[in-house]
Amino acid sequence: MADSLVIVESPAKAKTIGKYLGSKYIVKASMGHVRDLPKSQIGVEVENDFNPKYITIRGKGSVLKELKDASKKVKKVYLAADPDREGEAIAWHLAHALELDNTQDCRVVFNEITKQAVKDAFKTPRKINMDLVNAQQARRILDRLVGYKISPLLWKKVKKGLSAGRVQSVAVKIIMDRENEISAFVPEEYWTITAKLGIRDSVFDARFYKLNGEKKELGRESDVQEVLKAIEGADFIVSEVKEKERQRHPSAPFTTSSLQQEAARKLGFRAAKTMSVAQQLYEGVELGKEGTVGLITYMRTDSTRISATAQEEAKELISGKYGAEFLPESPRQYSKKAAGAQDAHEAIRPTSAMREPETVKEFTSRDQFRLYKLIWERFVSSQMASARLDTLSVDIAAGGVIFRAVGSKVAFPGFMKVYVEGNDDGTTEEEKYLPQLQAGDKLISQEIEPKQHFTQPPPRYTEARLVKTLEELGIGRPSTYAPTLETIQKRGYVAIEEKKFMPTELGELVIEQMEQFFPEILDVEFTAHMEGDLDHVEEGAEDWVKVLAEFYNSFEKRLEVAEEEMKEIEIVDEVSDEICEKCGKPLVYKLGRFGKFLACSGFPDCRNTKPIIKDIGVGCPKCHEGKVVERRSKKGRVFYGCDRYPECDFVSWDKPSSKLCPDCGSWMIEKRNKQGARLQCTSCDHTESLEDSEEETAE
Repeated sequence: MADSLVIVESPAKAKTIGKYLGSKYIVKASMGHVRDLPKSQIGVEVENDFNPKYITIRGKGSVLKELKDASKKVKKVYLAADPDREGEAIAWHLAHALELDNTQDCRVVFNEITKQAVKDAFKTPRKINMDLVNAQQARRILDRLVGYKISPLLWKKVKKGLSAGRVQSVAVKIIMDRENEISAFVPEEYWTITAKLGIRDSVFDARFYKLNGEKKELGRESDVQEVLKAIEGADFIVSEVKEKERQRHPSAPFTTSSLQQEAARKLGFRAAKTMSVAQQLYEGVELGKEGTVGLITYMRTDSTRISATAQEEAKELISGKYGAEFLPESPRQYSKKAAGAQDAHEAIRPTSAMREPETVKEFTSRDQFRLYKLIWERFVSSQMASARLDTLSVDIAAGGVIFRAVGSKVAFPGFMKVYVEGNDDGTTEEEKYLPQLQAGDKLISQEIEPKQHFTQPPPRYTEARLVKTLEELGIGRPSTYAPTLETIQKRGYVAIEEKKFMPTELGELVIEQMEQFFPEILDVEFTAHMEGDLDHVEEGAEDWVKVLAEFYNSFEKRLEVAEEEMKEIEIVDEVSDEICEKCGKPLVYKLGRFGKFLACSGFPDCRNTKPIIKDIGVGCPKCHEGKVVERRSKKGRVFYGCDRYPECDFVSWDKPSSKLCPDCGSWMIEKRNKQGARLQCTSCDHTESLEDSEEETAE
């Protein structure tokens, strides 16, 4: 007969923990929060110390009844929600709804869902931490005040259905500022000169470096001609060879932010998908005879710290699998670096380093396996010896001109045997080999290639770049990155083009009004300071009501000014050249979640709408009759299809090219997610630089 009830958030977590605890415990799921502020009203008594008026969430009545009934049949109730602010708040709401004694030791937390960790946690239950609860309450109320006070104003003055958010508005502002930088960017011309040089059976590239002993920028074609004239007829002689060894150190284990960034780079995962799959790995996967096992530690963390036990296990694995020479002289420790990092939990790591990815592959989905492999490799590599690279820098003289070639080779792979961190463009560092050279070697000049370039504007934000920027600025916390990015897309303030964020006209309109009347909401330093105040509440160093009061005093004055001075903006629909096929009236351009679309000007009598179809100038590779046009899915994602649909069902997520594969004649697609911009054949292995292809087309 069970004598204890354990309440967690999800059925998957309940299933895993139930197997570990045995028959004396009933484990049930609350399915997340059971109480929240009402949707129909602000739900906060501002004059009464910001007292929140919580109600049972619609649809959770039956869940609460089941939990109440179960709690009456046992001697003890344990609340085992996740070990963070949100989890603490869920536990507090459950305690209130089930009429439990908050002063009792009913709260159980664990950083990993393994048999030992769970059993140890139940040996040391604690009271609900009201500092954590109040930090969560303060954030919830703060966001409610901003959203429910500014949104009606925007409805009245600008457009019905608009809304404003605190952290989300800053994220949109960052994206919009970058777009303005791109629009204002003036490209500058520059040139490079590459010499293709040979010695014995080897050929390598060297770049122009100096002219007459001085570094020289090649800004114009005349500069290039000066260099070409200087090397005309000259011999290419190796003048100096510098060899040195450098070390490359491993990256720290994953935090929430770095996991989201690396999963985007290497796996193509959106932040929300990364967190969803990580949650599954944390809550437990059925591993055949081993039963249900939590594969990773808690995935919402800003810490790079790991336990001594985990380090010891990693040491044992590395020594046995790779050899003692792959161990560092002493165990590696990583300090927290992110602004405002709380260091409350360990870094994200496998619950057992001995559980290698291949051993769980048959029990996991493709996404689960790929993310687990990434986490395992990152953790194991973080505990390995540094890599040693032999670098070679060679200067080559030719008629008063110096060309330089730089290369490296791995002398000892160290951690790189397991894992190398990706870059924001999705690539990893590649080695450039040089032949064995020494001063005095005469080289054969095979080709001198001058090339014109133009400086590029700063890149638009990918999810990985935006998460990194928010973290560096101290905006948001581990649990907020993914929902923030989802929210700004759902509200239609940003769109994603080629995996990069762009502000929509709607987003720009809202931010312009916010900048004028609520500048502190969009101020990065102000928002980061608010995050710091919430952290102080969590630490017990700040009163949550005081934090809210200090914010609301100035915010209320801003609201009064905005009510008086914000002008009503009439959004006039732009009339298109197209006629509604249903009623004959002109179609107008409307602004929606995913940008512009066409709608009948006879609304509401006629509700006809249609997407704006963009011809990309490529013939359909399937039916050879239609044209390929750019479309959007229901979720706003850009894809490409034949304009003869449904007669022709050709579709592609990647943009088709008008150029056919020179090897097999098949159609090619543009790929920009990895290894830069390139064309890739859909039938064979042929790839080529997109830039080179565009130059050929222009010629």
